[in-house]
Amino acid sequence: MRTLGNIIWFICGGWANGLAWFLAGVVCCITVIGIPFGLQCFKFASITMMPFKKDIEYGGGPVSLLANIIWLIFIGVEMAAANLIAAVLCCISIIGIPFAGQFVKIAKLWLMPFGADIEQ
Repeated sequence: MRTLGNIIWFICGGWANGLAWFLAGVVCCITVIGIPFGLQCFKFASITMMPFKKDIEYGGGPVSLLANIIWLIFIGVEMAAANLIAAVLCCISIIGIPFAGQFVKIAKLWLMPFGADIEQ
């Protein structure tokens, strides 16, 4: 079921979400200061393309907190809001509810990418 979910996810918008992460990484890597932010974007581009069977563990310390605050100001809020809107739209049908859960997981990742680790 996870493989089927990932295939349907990728076809129905996972590629767009992964592309958004990739483009955010390219924009962030333009400056030297933005390179750590860009590397995080590239790291999470893969999870947004195939989110089923992957869990995200949150942790980190004060440096991650500071980086997450900067991230929220410039990038995170808008992209998290877009994912939450997509989650609400997926909840219209019963079939879309598992996909809505993945959109919520990714929205949380857009809000707090630093200190997050991907577990498979």
